[in-house]
Amino acid sequence: MSQPITDAQFDSEVLKSPLPVLVDFWAPWCGPCKVMNPILEELEGEMKGKVKIVKMNVDENMDVPGKFNVLSIPTFIIFKNGDAVKSFVGVRSKEDVRKELEAV
Repeated sequence: MSQPITDAQFDSEVLKSPLPVLVDFWAPWCGPCKVMNPILEELEGEMKGKVKIVKMNVDENMDVPGKFNVLSIPTFIIFKNGDAVKSFVGVRSKEDVRKELEAV
């Protein structure tokens, strides 16, 4: 399962990561978020060592989602070298998410 992170861990786990990081902004009550979980878990295993995938619960962490204008969930933001380089919202196929990750 993707690593859960908090607002306090965001800088060290995402911005300072040597690998590109996909941040999944989600909530436990979000149906589309639950649909994405198995897709992200598969990609995490398949792309291990190339990309890092983390999850941030927007109900428990409000600073980072606010900073990046996360208004809908699931929202996915890909960070590389400390910068947000790509974002997308909603349910996507495994192939679509893979393409987004491979592009960075």
